[in-house]
Amino acid sequence: MNLLVPRRQVTTYDEVTARIKRKRLLMTWGVTTLAVAILSVWLMPLAYAGVTSLKTRSQVADAPILPTEIATFEFEDRKYEVFEVPFDDGDRELALVTRGRETSEFVDPSDPEAGLITWEGRWRTLEPVRSLSLAWGNYPEAWELINFPRLLFWTTFYATVTLFGAVISSAFVAYGFSRFRFRGRGVLFMVLMATIILPPAVTQVPSYAFFSWIGWTGTWLPLIVPQFFANAYNVFLLRQYFFTIPTEMEQAAAGDGAGALRTFFYVILPQSVPALTAVSLFHFFFAWNDFFGPLIYLVSNRDIQPISIGLTFFSGVYDSEPQLIMAASFIPLAIPLVIFFFAQRVFIQGIVITGVDK
Repeated sequence: MNLLVPRRQVTTYDEVTARIKRKRLLMTWGVTTLAVAILSVWLMPLAYAGVTSLKTRSQVADAPILPTEIATFEFEDRKYEVFEVPFDDGDRELALVTRGRETSEFVDPSDPEAGLITWEGRWRTLEPVRSLSLAWGNYPEAWELINFPRLLFWTTFYATVTLFGAVISSAFVAYGFSRFRFRGRGVLFMVLMATIILPPAVTQVPSYAFFSWIGWTGTWLPLIVPQFFANAYNVFLLRQYFFTIPTEMEQAAAGDGAGALRTFFYVILPQSVPALTAVSLFHFFFAWNDFFGPLIYLVSNRDIQPISIGLTFFSGVYDSEPQLIMAASFIPLAIPLVIFFFAQRVFIQGIVITGVDK
């Protein structure tokens, strides 16, 4: 008796390659779809704020999504609202001239010379025709009400001055931890890194008591001076990047008679532009959005408050004008977005390289 043995299926190299490509394509599509979904959810509040900033006060209540208003048509020196009116041959967009209980009269905006059109039915059941109407005037109105030039000046002043202090001091400290050998270096670095996990609330009260005792409250000094004494996070990023710079370059500079400071300024810093840019942007965005510090130390001097505090007072005064609050909130985003757009390549490069320790 002959038994039929099933023939073993042979998989060719092209078939295996095609399967691998399909799996990679599906994985890519899956990850991309998930990322887009998460990004969409994350950007929904920002999109809502942007749309609301382009609405009028009446549109905030009447138009729940887009800034639209009911379309109108001028007929015999009067404006009439346009509705979608159903007929046997289809819907038509007509302007409601005479409103009746069971019978109303309309005019066709595309052919007003045809006269009035009688329609039987209740006009309240009709859907109005809406058109997009953007209230760009909210931005100049908010600009004038909140005195943006003064707020932007002090915010830029705070972000710029502390940027130089934080970056320069952190670069010096990072250079010392990455290139100099001294007793207790590891312990000191661990203590420095431990300050990252230290809650700010722990030091907030003693710091305020000290600055109040020396008379610095109501000024920028409590917010600016501490930034000139390095930051643990910035030190860590710069130290990691300095490790990627070959020591042969420093040895060559030392052979030419360069000291530690000269080597730092002419060898280390020029090679560390990506990391310095990343740290600078991190600190600039932090200072630009800083709220708690200025709220504590500048509450008694409203003339030098940054935009984060100014927006808070503005939203409290104009709480019945959400479109103006949203417009005022979008104006400060312009400068950080422009800076990040022009520096994003160097910024991302610095972030990637600082995570590599050679």
